[in-house]
Amino acid sequence: MTQDYRVLLYYQYVPIENGEQFAQAHLAACKALGIKGRILVADEGINGTVSGTFEQTEAYIKMMHADPRFAETIFKIDLSEDHAFKKMHVRYRKELVSLNLEDDIDPLALTGAYLSPKEFKDAMLDDNTVVIDARNDYEFDLGHFRGAVRPDIRSFRELPQWIRDHKEEFMEKRVLTYCTGGIRCEKFSGWLVREGFKDVGQLHGGIATYGKDPEVRGDLWDGQMYVFDSRIAVPINHVEHVIVGKDWFDGTPCERYINCGNPECNRQILASEANEATYLGGCRHECRIHPRNRYIVSHHLSESEVAERLHAIHEVVA
Repeated sequence: MTQDYRVLLYYQYVPIENGEQFAQAHLAACKALGIKGRILVADEGINGTVSGTFEQTEAYIKMMHADPRFAETIFKIDLSEDHAFKKMHVRYRKELVSLNLEDDIDPLALTGAYLSPKEFKDAMLDDNTVVIDARNDYEFDLGHFRGAVRPDIRSFRELPQWIRDHKEEFMEKRVLTYCTGGIRCEKFSGWLVREGFKDVGQLHGGIATYGKDPEVRGDLWDGQMYVFDSRIAVPINHVEHVIVGKDWFDGTPCERYINCGNPECNRQILASEANEATYLGGCRHECRIHPRNRYIVSHHLSESEVAERLHAIHEVVA
């Protein structure tokens, strides 16, 4: 298969006046170029992932770099067989990423030390270093740095409280943090510094940059990197591939994500095609028997077929 498309991942913390107006104009410009994706605009900057042909994405990069505010923006580029998105969205938000802080962090004024992929890898090997994943639990479960701490959180805004609850475990350590492209760590590492952690480092450019670095080649990363587009999973380690994901239902190695069939749950879980079918795409019994279970609807299963599958896993409709 040919990879005629590219996916761009980027962010830039920079003041943007009239952010809502900028977002509207930027959406029109993106549509004119023919790219698709999701872009967030805030008064504090821009964060986006877009896809398109080489010509379309190159035109977008040139357009962005022509604006003095984004002249230094770094674009992480992946090849793709097709668009990674179905539509083009540009939305205005109060913050690019939210830690739910009363007193927000300005990364332009306070952030952790930037570490290159090689510096980050070397630091990970130090016994006095703790590596904290700044992403959500389902992102960690698909792939993470070897030995990294998995905060028990479903949302980035839950991270500060989780750290406060475990502060004594990390306070005397050198703390490293990482995320997909680097944007979440800009604020999180700054917050760690403000909380009193003495030696805080962040992976500059995030996991995406680490995987493309010609020196480290993604070494010490296990699994795949979760991405918020149709690809879902992206390989990072080009030295060896270790599967760390576990099937939600039987714990076997798995790197296939699905959303729970219950639209009111929608939990992301790892599941093989076989187990998705066996368990009707539902993460628990209540989701399997939900009247709007999307797996049942999309596969046109009759009541008797549903009852048969539930009986096979020793469940019944109440």
